[in-house]
Amino acid sequence: MVALSSHHLTLHLSLPSRLFLGSSHSLPRRKIRSSSSIMASAAKKVLVPVANGTEPLEATVTIDVLRRAGADVTVASVEKQLRVDAAHGIKILADSLISDCERSDFDLISLPGGMPGSTTLRDCKTLESIVRKQAAEGRPYAAICAAPAVALGSWGLLKGLKATCYPSFMEQLSSTASAVESRVQKDGKVVTSRGPGTTMEYAVSLIEILYGKEKADEVSGPLVLRSNHGDVYTFDELNPIQWTCGDIPKILVPIANGSEEMEAVIIIDVLRRAKAEVVVASVGEKLEIEASRNVKLVADVLLDDVINNSFDLIVLPGGLGGAQAFTESEKLVNLLKKQRESNKLYGAICASPALVLEPHGLLKFPASSSLLS
Repeated sequence: MVALSSHHLTLHLSLPSRLFLGSSHSLPRRKIRSSSSIMASAAKKVLVPVANGTEPLEATVTIDVLRRAGADVTVASVEKQLRVDAAHGIKILADSLISDCERSDFDLISLPGGMPGSTTLRDCKTLESIVRKQAAEGRPYAAICAAPAVALGSWGLLKGLKATCYPSFMEQLSSTASAVESRVQKDGKVVTSRGPGTTMEYAVSLIEILYGKEKADEVSGPLVLRSNHGDVYTFDELNPIQWTCGDIPKILVPIANGSEEMEAVIIIDVLRRAKAEVVVASVGEKLEIEASRNVKLVADVLLDDVINNSFDLIVLPGGLGGAQAFTESEKLVNLLKKQRESNKLYGAICASPALVLEPHGLLKFPASSSLLS
């Protein structure tokens, strides 16, 4: 549900300049354990390779959701360096180089989509060797968006299997697999999916592959997923306003330690697809923050750098730690109050409406307000 007033926007459903995600520049590469260590550990080992042009929403959501289930997820760069330039100006700092993973075994390998990221994954001989070994030994592997057609299909790893992918790659997929238009398609040990809008379902299906349906249901419940994607969903609008902007909208997305990285990245990703100018600002003393699932994000600026700027919209991601940092930031709260007084839009998701907007009186309607449903 989305509730609107003339002063604020509150988003009650999880949705995502330059942004970095991944491990800290100061941290060493993650050491990948041998197969004997993997078998001795209860945590399932998952490999998520990334490349320049990888779709950050698909990568981040998959990592986030799998880590919620307790999986040990290794993000591996197929480039010559740990940092990759993902789509929509988002930077990912991987845990390891793909060469560090060559002698390791994984319970699951998941390829994100995006172009030219999927092509780069396809052309990486080390990754191809790892995934071929995964298939030969009967362990699960998966891909989403362009990656099923561009990578798995090109390697011949979908032969005789039902698979799906991004709509514009379906013709290419049909030459290497039995192409079907499913949101998520499972066939044996292989899982494929369509694109950014199906990533959450895809990630939950991977939990089911690794841990079973009970665990998948346990993790998916708090994610507030739609129960039936075939249904028509509506929202109530309170005090309708005209959603217009005379120029390119300028939008502020604050982040802090403990912010929900999946929500932040989705907000940023989607708004940049709409050609909005999105400024990511850290409310802490450093540009780098550690998000709720240990993904590290580096903001464009500190909040202090933009405190006197004007924004068409301010959007707060959730996450308990991040929301607490927001509500304790006097500068951010004052900026939100100024936004309200200027009759400009602001919004919040997940924990932030309750922990940030409500305590500071930013959800109160003017006396003349009326409610529409």
